[in-house]
Order: sequence, then C-alpha cells, then structure tokens
Amino acid sequence: MVEKENSLGFRKPPSETRVVVAMSGGVDSSVCAALLARDGYDVIGVTLQLYDHGAAIQKEKACCAGQDIYDAQRVAEMMNFPHYVLDYESNFKDSVMQDFADTYLMGATPIPCVRCNQTVKFRDLLKVAKDLGADCMATGHYIKRVIGPNGPELHRAHDYGKDQSYFLFATTRDQLDFLRFPLGGMDKSQTRRLAVELGLRVASKPDSQDICFVPDGKYTDVIEKLRPDAADPGDLVHEDGRVLGQHRGIMYYTIGQRRGLGLKDGSGQDPLFVVRIDADKKQVIVGPRESLGRSLIFLQDVNWIGDGDYGKELDGLSIGVKIRSTRPPEAARLVWDEDHLYVQLEKPEEGVSPGQACVFYAPGENQARVLGGGWITETA
Repeated sequence: MVEKENSLGFRKPPSETRVVVAMSGGVDSSVCAALLARDGYDVIGVTLQLYDHGAAIQKEKACCAGQDIYDAQRVAEMMNFPHYVLDYESNFKDSVMQDFADTYLMGATPIPCVRCNQTVKFRDLLKVAKDLGADCMATGHYIKRVIGPNGPELHRAHDYGKDQSYFLFATTRDQLDFLRFPLGGMDKSQTRRLAVELGLRVASKPDSQDICFVPDGKYTDVIEKLRPDAADPGDLVHEDGRVLGQHRGIMYYTIGQRRGLGLKDGSGQDPLFVVRIDADKKQVIVGPRESLGRSLIFLQDVNWIGDGDYGKELDGLSIGVKIRSTRPPEAARLVWDEDHLYVQLEKPEEGVSPGQACVFYAPGENQARVLGGGWITETA
C-alpha cells in the first residue's frame, strides 16, 4: 500500500523523513525547525558560523552571531533534535564578503544576501544536507514552493510584506527539488504566535535589520578592511562634462544618491544625483533627477526557472520585474539579442544600479510565480 504524501511531499511517515533545517537562531528558522520536530519529522538543525565569533557577539541583530548560535542550540535541545554548528568563515569570506567589496570597487551596488543564499546556503549547506542523508532541506524563508504541471515552482509568499523571493531568484530547479519552505503560507504575526505556543524563547526576538557582517550599517568600514586602498579620490563630474569637484572614493556613492556629494548649496541649480559611476576613470557622474530614468536593463548570469528552456524562445515575453526587494513587480518584457537577454521596462525606473538583481515574475493579477532573474550589468 502506497503511503499518503506527508506535509513535505514524501510518501512515507514523517518519522522516516529526514529534514535538515538551516537555523540562523532567529524566530523564523526556529519556528520552522520546531514545527517539523513537533510534527514528528527526523529533524537535524544546522547553523553556520559565518564570521569572527568575537566580533559577531558585539552585534545583537546580526545573523548567526554568538547569541544566535546559542539560541538555535536552545531550540534544538528543547525540541529534542540534534544540532550542529559548522565553521563556514572561509567559505563566507570568499563567496560573499570578497564579492561585496569588489562589487563596490567596480562602481556597482552588491546584494550580499542573494550571494549568501546562492553560494553558502543553497550550494554548500545543501550538499551537507545530502551528505547527512536528508530527504530535503527546509529554511525559514517567506516564499512558497508550489507543485505545478511541470514540477516544483517558486512563488511569492502569502505575506507580500515579508516575501523574500527577490533574494532567492538564483535558486535553481535542482535546488528547488530538494528545498522546502514551511513558513511560505504564513504571515509574521502567525509565526510569532506559533513561537509562543511552542514555548520558544526567541518568540519576541527582533528581526535582523542590517547586512550580517556590516556593523551598524557602516559598509565602508568593511570594504576598507578588506581592501585597504579602496578609498582613492577622483573627479565628481557633471554629465555634461564639467568637473564639479573631488569625491572621497567611489565606494562611498551609489546610483540615485543625492546627499553627501560635497557640492555647495545655493547655486540656483536643480538638485544633483549620482547617475553613473565610472570605476576605470574613478569618476562619479552626477546629473538632474530626470537623468536617473532607465528603461533598458542588461543582465548576466541569468537563472531561468520558468517553463521551457532559457533561450531565444523568451524573446518578447511579457513579465513583471523587481529591481528592489521592497517594490512590487513592474511591467516589462524580455528581449533576446545575440545570445544575451535584456529587459525593457514599460515605464522608466530611477536608481537602477549595476550589481543589483532584476527578478522576473509571471504576468497576471498577482504576479505570484518567480521565473528567475539575473544580475544587472548596465542600464540605458
């Protein structure tokens, strides 16, 4: 007799289904692990130590800091499942922190949380889960895994305010086969109520606000530590070619920035914004607000998890795109040109920066399904 599918999609009892849970020590991953343990699954919790333990302890809201590791261990002890802490400092520095510094030095704006999911968590940790004999790996991300006619699909979370699909666009089809997201159908208030019901001490723990390895949001301190010669000054140039002054170093500037340009007020001209950064010439180019508008986005390292194959068949496809995690998808279409894909926005967007992600969503009223995305290289 064939067993009915359990809640994770396997035709066997929960007790015979091994699931590795990625535990950051926060309320979301703790509830994820505790729920699965309560429901009888063979749970193994894994927490990654990502950077210097001593420095991490000083930052209360960081992911996987000393207190977070302790909190994850307490949840595992309470729910009676094994928990392991893996030293991934070297992996994290090479795959995430070095990329973070180099991206800024190229005049682009990085998204280290995407790189972390793409490499350390969904590549390295997923391999560990398979080595442990797991049937799947679960995380506390707010996103849905939906079984469609052609297999697993990635969908936006029930709670659009907490939806993390922007940060998970690089999830591959093979990874999606193995991953599970038990919190995707909940909102944050439900998660916290469950934490209380389960008796978890992290129930009222605040969410992480900053990039985990950037103390107090001072990302330039991290870059200077990793790249001591990073703060080279250069010309602050108007888009019409006039040199307006000197800047402190391109790492201090991002596309769309208005404040902190070091220009004198009261000149009678309209406010100026950073419209482009030329890393080779060490120039920060500024211009009026109307110069920020971009309607063409060129991409690299595109990950396609929609139906069909990645190729010229995508030319002309209408989609929704996100270029910021906090904004709803905007109407656009894909254009295939000589083996390269780019995005044409229906309406120009401001502040689109190389280094950021452009995430694709299926068209329609809810634009719920994630079709993949790519890294922005240029805009026009």
